[in-house]
Amino acid sequence: MSGPVDVARAARPSIRGGDRLDRPQLSQVPYLPGLDGIRALAVVAVMVYHANSDWLAGGYLGVEVFFVISGYLITLLIIAEHERTGGFDLRDFWIRRAKRLLPAVFLMMLLLTVWVALFERDALGQLRGDVIAGVLYSSNWYQIWIGAGYSAGSDFAPLRHLWSLAVEEQFYLLWPLAMLVFVKAGSRKIARLAIWLFLAAVAINVLIALVDYSGPQQTPELTPEAYWFIGDRPISKPDFLYLSTFTRAGGLLLGAAFAMVWRPNAIMRGPLASKGRLFDVLGGVGIAVLGIMAVVVTFDPSVGVHDFLFNGGLFVTGLASLALVAAVTHRGTVLAPALSNPVLLWIGTRSYGLYLYHWPIYQIIRNIAANKLAFHEFVLAMVVTCVITEASYRWVETPIRRGTWRNPFRRSRRSGGVGGVGGSGVDLDGQRGFPGGRPALVGGAVVGVALTVFAGASLATAELRQNEVAEELASNQDNVCDVLVEDCSTDDDATDDDATDPESSGSVDDSATVEDDGASEGVTDPGTDEAADDPEGEASDGVAGLDDPSADDATDPAATTAPPTTAALPPVQRLAVGDSVMLGAAEELEQLGFAVDAAESRSFGNGLDVVSGLQDTDRLGDYVVVHLGTNGPIDTAELDQMMTALQSVPNVVLVENDVDRDWEAGNNAALAAAAAANPNAQLLYWSGLAGDCSGDCIYNDGIHLKSTGARYYSRLLAGLLGLDVPESLLEPAS
Repeated sequence: MSGPVDVARAARPSIRGGDRLDRPQLSQVPYLPGLDGIRALAVVAVMVYHANSDWLAGGYLGVEVFFVISGYLITLLIIAEHERTGGFDLRDFWIRRAKRLLPAVFLMMLLLTVWVALFERDALGQLRGDVIAGVLYSSNWYQIWIGAGYSAGSDFAPLRHLWSLAVEEQFYLLWPLAMLVFVKAGSRKIARLAIWLFLAAVAINVLIALVDYSGPQQTPELTPEAYWFIGDRPISKPDFLYLSTFTRAGGLLLGAAFAMVWRPNAIMRGPLASKGRLFDVLGGVGIAVLGIMAVVVTFDPSVGVHDFLFNGGLFVTGLASLALVAAVTHRGTVLAPALSNPVLLWIGTRSYGLYLYHWPIYQIIRNIAANKLAFHEFVLAMVVTCVITEASYRWVETPIRRGTWRNPFRRSRRSGGVGGVGGSGVDLDGQRGFPGGRPALVGGAVVGVALTVFAGASLATAELRQNEVAEELASNQDNVCDVLVEDCSTDDDATDDDATDPESSGSVDDSATVEDDGASEGVTDPGTDEAADDPEGEASDGVAGLDDPSADDATDPAATTAPPTTAALPPVQRLAVGDSVMLGAAEELEQLGFAVDAAESRSFGNGLDVVSGLQDTDRLGDYVVVHLGTNGPIDTAELDQMMTALQSVPNVVLVENDVDRDWEAGNNAALAAAAAANPNAQLLYWSGLAGDCSGDCIYNDGIHLKSTGARYYSRLLAGLLGLDVPESLLEPAS
């Protein structure tokens, strides 16, 4: 997302023979303040959405508006320069773009790296890749490759917003090369080319709709249809469609096509000059469409992109943006001056800086990407963002863009004493130098260099670490079991089943662990661990080893040729099925005797598959706990199927969701109704009880359990089911 494009304010005086006398004026690109007004509305929408999506569900569409404006202005500038001069200075164009874009983004990344090196050192390792991608303007491709789009909500991710700047910078790099070919065709052919660019934008949106994956997106193992695979690397389809340069080129191409047929100076000399009121209506429709979509259209990558977005929503946004551009670039409209008021102009001319700085400041305040800001936090963030943006615009961006950044330093060298003549900061010619004079200049340079070296060294040597939620969930993987393909019997299960195997008839304690019924000497078969860690859930070899008593007999040829056993797996007397919230308490639930089948990003439908599979094989036992719905809305038909499958289970607990998402209230109402309608079911009011946990119970994302919260969670379930609580779950938090 870029700020105002530098426009030519004067035409070359030379006119080639045969040109009309007013040709230079027609080819000029005048300053269009109404476009700054559109930028202001777009960047405010994006900032509000990033602060709290509840306030403006479709505010992210402001990025598409910026793409349209960028495509329009860049193409208009290229055409105008070629018509005035007969050529296009590619080198000069890129230098002007670099002066406009690079200083602020490099300054932002430097300041952020210093902050993280001082106060968020655990995040330095992950920040390193983001900084490198930011420097190379490839953040969008980097995020696609590592799977760190906006859906990766538990990270401290202060540079995630750079993806849109990467898209624009790649456009600035490649599009002028294409335009060098196009402009040689002449004005009439350029106008016809606009039709092809429009059709290309249509084709991109059609292709997006064809490959779009709709529905809850879980891990690659659970929803492989939501990914493409490059070797073993999963590439999220929604992330690719939302972040890639190709799929987001539609808005840029629409803007470029419009520039080929809509030049403001030429329009005001033609029959459309008197149609200001018509374009006011057109612009009003554009604002209305954008406003309605900003309020109504939702986008949450954790449950898939709203069908409308990738099935024409982006294209409609582009068309509405073009209507608004047409209105504000027509000098006879009322809308143009209305969007050129001082407040909108200030925001619009600084939109680049506002976009650059707001997201890192949000992250510093909330620490977790997916957390929503409270209103007072948003006000604080806006004050800090505006102050930093203004300082950057006034003392970094503008001087570098105009080539005047050396002047204060030169004046300070010419001035005498501290701060100039008499310490005033004014040199002998009356020009203001660097505040504080040469000592302040030298001191500031030393501090700046020292901080830069410190931040760079810290970034380069930092250990790459996962966020604390990911580390906690990974540590609990040893305590989960794929109940559909593994024997997840616990000591409590063996007692309940009156097992006669002398190897498994020892004393039973409350801290039950997963055992191997068929393993000799009471040692877990390696196949069990292999099955538990198999990301594809294809643990047939491990299961065969568990069920075949001769599996360890290497001298028996039948041991290597016999087909897998078809012996039925035993019932799961105590089953816990859930998503990442339950995964955080897997160790504690295992101590209560539960076989825990929990997975990150699991949808309700996937949990239903687990329960239905056990019901079909008559393996459901006496206790089932279901905690699903964190990752998306619960389909009532699937909930009904779940309760039907659990009819034979004497004790069922449905756990409410405590997740600050749009679907929380609907999910909890459906779960409460299901519990009330089924005599064998109870409801754990987790959304109300989670806040009563004493101590440090929940991670900063407000969803996942720390060890203290996991013990509390397990004690609540045990109390509801009348189970004995082992002493290990009563210990105070460490």
